[in-house]
Amino acid sequence: MKHIALGQTGLKISPLGLGTVKFGRNQGVKYPQDFDLPDDERLLNLLNLAKSLGINMLDTAPAYGTSEERLGTLLAGQREDWVIIGKAGEEFEDGKSSYNFTPDHFERSLERSLKRLNTDYIDALLIHSDGADMEILNNDALIKKMHDFKDQGLVKAIGASTKTAQGGIKTLELMDLCMATYTPDYTDEKPVLDYAQKHNKGVILKKVLSSGHNTNIKDALRFAFDHKGTSGVIIGTITPKHLEQNIKVMNNILNH
Repeated sequence: MKHIALGQTGLKISPLGLGTVKFGRNQGVKYPQDFDLPDDERLLNLLNLAKSLGINMLDTAPAYGTSEERLGTLLAGQREDWVIIGKAGEEFEDGKSSYNFTPDHFERSLERSLKRLNTDYIDALLIHSDGADMEILNNDALIKKMHDFKDQGLVKAIGASTKTAQGGIKTLELMDLCMATYTPDYTDEKPVLDYAQKHNKGVILKKVLSSGHNTNIKDALRFAFDHKGTSGVIIGTITPKHLEQNIKVMNNILNH
């Protein structure tokens, strides 16, 4: 799988990235089926398979339970092989999410993520929005803190995982990349992709399979990549067969 430029970040990503929420959390998730958390051996095999298929992008967050710690252990000695997309702003404890968008919290959160991931930098750090995108993005102190992280070399690129078209565009005006949602059933955030295409900014799509509720992988991925503003997509799975299927479909779409 050919790696592509993520906007102007200097990062090269596989068009398909692996979401890791299922590595560390099985409470309060919106998937159609319940699941048990996989053991380390199973996850290591999955990561090795992903790498062998050309995947280099991993998506994690403090809100994904033990995902960060597990990746920190599982990726020992392979840091240069992966582009890690991290987040800050959402915490998940005792089955509930809470949000904190103060610069101080972001500093502590990043420090903790670096420790958990056993690394001294994160490739891209995103604000994990609660939906009040514009309120968060109008917080000048927070945006300055994000740029400070980048200036210090703690992160290579900055952005936000947003929930509105307005928030996505504002993110791309202020920072490097956005994580947005765009599916055949939900096109409200298409203006974000239009803006990204026009200004050569990075957009990674989340929920392309509607959290597992859309089983038509081919149509979903084709729809995602039909828009030239899409840099890559994140699909979360802990099943090798699904991962191989996703890659096969992706390669067919990108090679035609």
